[in-house]
Amino acid sequence: MKEFIKGFGYAGRGVFYCFANERNMRVHLCFTLYMFGFLKLYDFFEISRAEFGVLLALCALVLSLEAVNTAIERAVDLTTTEITPVAKIAKDAAAGAVLISAVFSIIAGIVIMYQPEAFRKMAEYYPEHPVTLAVLVVSVIASLVFVFLPSYIKSKKEKKK
Repeated sequence: MKEFIKGFGYAGRGVFYCFANERNMRVHLCFTLYMFGFLKLYDFFEISRAEFGVLLALCALVLSLEAVNTAIERAVDLTTTEITPVAKIAKDAAAGAVLISAVFSIIAGIVIMYQPEAFRKMAEYYPEHPVTLAVLVVSVIASLVFVFLPSYIKSKKEKKK
């Protein structure tokens, strides 16, 4: 049982590593949080529980494949320091898997959430609630910092080496 519990810790470290070190993982997380935030905090969109479940599963798929992509990239990096054709194929194919899942997730999201009336309600809501609009703007700025600052800091450290 102890080893079983330890496994959750190892998995948590892996997830934390991905969010700390992979910009695209942070991008996917931000889009996921905004989408579900809008769906749960506001009543702009009308979606069924099944549609909500589909969106949740697709977001989990994209985030999971991003973690698998990271694992494959690091494993390839362990085996070779030069970019061999096989290493390039492994890395590109893993990234391609993420791209495929992300594109189809976006398409499914558009199919489920394409509700012009909901977007009209949003456009009317924010001018009438400037504090909420300000919070949204600040959260978008914070999200951009969350997504791009770690990569910027990492690149600065690598240049100093």
